Parts: sequence; structure tokens; C-alpha cells
Amino acid sequence: MKLAFSTLGVPGMPVPDVARLAAGAGYHGVELRAHPEEPVHPGIGADERARVAAEFRDAGVEILTVAGYVRAAQAGPDEPVLTGLGELLELAHDLGARNVRVFPGGGEQSPEEADATAARRLAAAAPRAADLGVRLLLETHDSHRTGADAARVLGLVGHGSVGAIWDVMHTWLGGEDPATSYPALFPHLGYVQVKDIASADDTTPLPLGEGVLPLTECVELLSREGWD
Repeated sequence: MKLAFSTLGVPGMPVPDVARLAAGAGYHGVELRAHPEEPVHPGIGADERARVAAEFRDAGVEILTVAGYVRAAQAGPDEPVLTGLGELLELAHDLGARNVRVFPGGGEQSPEEADATAARRLAAAAPRAADLGVRLLLETHDSHRTGADAARVLGLVGHGSVGAIWDVMHTWLGGEDPATSYPALFPHLGYVQVKDIASADDTTPLPLGEGVLPLTECVELLSREGWD
């Protein structure tokens, strides 16, 4: 399996340092947190995008994902959400990233309403994603934290350029075991996010293997299934 890390864990670190850290530690890629607090976000221009792409390319490190903060299911009009998705897709394309991370963010809506809203917006953005060669990945998170939750939305979308990120912490917090999460997400799965925590009440990150999350079970399951 190829390994990447998220710059969520190195907030504000300059791009050259991130590239050196990834290469020096033997990582194959990085997930870049795309937020105005970070060096890389949709507001940077063409020259800076080219420099970022070159920095990682020269280090032999793939930019796996632009991790955005658009919430596909959030209440309100579609236009701001679709604009945000489009900006993230363009940024990912310019950086040579294969994915864009999207949150659900359904809030207090009913599951049916949130599912329909997210599916409508993701389906609308999917053709542009396909044109750019980038995949929109809905993360198991907040209002849709289990594999079953995400799969409901993705089944409605039904487009190859829209898939899922399996955040193992959130499926576990949602009461779903890996043997249930994997089959629900497998048809859509882009990659798996692993972390570790002390408990459901204390989600402060811990070194992998020192907390309560079923990481061994996940890796064994993925290996057994031959998923890469």
C-alpha cells in the first residue's frame, strides 16, 4: 500500500518543508489541507500553483488530494457550493492532484434531505471533475460519518468521478465496524484515512496503534481483500 500524510498535522508548514518531510520519511504522497491559513488554497495564483506542483514533483512525492472544506449537503442555495467545488477542482488539476476532499455537512436536515442535496450538487460537479481528470471524494464525516451514510449519497450520484474517503475514526464513532464499512464503501473508495484516539470522548490524535481505533482490523481487511 502507498502511504500519504495530511498537512493537517503540520499546520502552516511551508511547501518546500512539507515536500522534504514526505520524501525524507518515505511517504509516497501528501494530502494538502486547502484552507486560507495554509500555503495552498484556491486563492493562490497560477505561478504559485506551478511552483507548488514543481516542488513535490522534484521531491518525487505525489499530491494525492486537495482537502477542501466545501460541505456538499449544507443547507442553502446550490450556487456557492458549486462555485467552491469548481474552485477546488481547478486547484487540484493545476497541482496535478488526483482528488478533492469534500465534507457532507448536512447539519440538522433530515437524512433524506441531506442525501438529496449532496447528491444533486456532486452530480452537477461530476462532469467538470471528469473533464479535469480529478475525482471528488466525499469523506465519512459529521452528518454522514458511516460507510452506509456515504454510500446512500454516492449511490444517488452514480458517477465514476465522485467517490469516498473512508475516515476510520468517523465510521467507528458512528458505531460501524470495519467489516461493515468496507463493503458499503468499496465500490466508491478512493483511499482510507487512519488516525488514532484515546476514546470517543477524547479525539486528540495519538500515535497510530496507541489508541482505540480498529486500525489492525482495517489493514488486515484491506490486505485480505487485495485492496490497494
